[in-house]
Amino acid sequence: MGEWVIGIIGGSGLYALDALEDKAWIEIDTPWGPPSDALLVGRLHGVKFVFLPRHGRGHRVPPSGLNFRANVDAMKRAGCTDLIAVSAIGSLREALEPGRFVIVDQFVDRTFARESSFFGPGITAHVSMADPVCPRLAEMAAAAAESAGAPVSRGGCYLAMEGPQFSTRAESRLYRAWGCDVIGMTAMPEAKLAREAELPYALVGMVTDYDSWREDEEPVEAATIIAQIEANAGAATRLVEALARALPRERTPSPIDTALDQAIFTAPAARDPAMIARLDAVGKRVFGRD
Repeated sequence: MGEWVIGIIGGSGLYALDALEDKAWIEIDTPWGPPSDALLVGRLHGVKFVFLPRHGRGHRVPPSGLNFRANVDAMKRAGCTDLIAVSAIGSLREALEPGRFVIVDQFVDRTFARESSFFGPGITAHVSMADPVCPRLAEMAAAAAESAGAPVSRGGCYLAMEGPQFSTRAESRLYRAWGCDVIGMTAMPEAKLAREAELPYALVGMVTDYDSWREDEEPVEAATIIAQIEANAGAATRLVEALARALPRERTPSPIDTALDQAIFTAPAARDPAMIARLDAVGKRVFGRD
């Protein structure tokens, strides 16, 4: 049993949490470089929250320029026990209309220009990603979104594309044929890194558009997306407040808290001390025993 410390990674349009009490922006250094911005720390209904604007305040950092490892490491250093990502997404399904919140439960990763692991030469690890989100956290986020008055769909497969350009019509149709439901540019490798950091992760996707698969519509444009993001922002803020009110008083352990126990292949005697030093936050529970 322990205290909840909820990390919120805010995507496009969500750059602060004004409702937090006793809040302060703090700078955190990581071995992977600087995160996207300072972290906003405060409390809401007695629950500690740590907020990171994924793209930086003012939306300075494009998707492929994000330092995903630094972002997740910083949240771990700040004491987060769980991570909820709030992200703008495009819809690949007629029933997932703009304004709807989708609680994603699966991913197809089509990114290619990003560092996707904390591990590498010196320490090899292979975490399971069969079930990439925490079902407990995802259900809490879904219930909070409903309390916030948003239309909610539980479950959905997120196609992570590299960007920053939007899809071609051919790509959009292909992703639909693959069984993907929504599309975005930032959930990967974020979800993978959260699992390596033993942080339960959930993603609340806020639908902004229908991507480019609908032949009878104009192609998606940034201006359309920005307008819908602004319309979604209020519900996203209310979601966080509803989550804070509904959280159980005590946090019981999650299986994801010990995800590295079955993941590390490298024998203790062969582990690189320099790599262990870089993993001082992400792998402290495991490598602190070496």
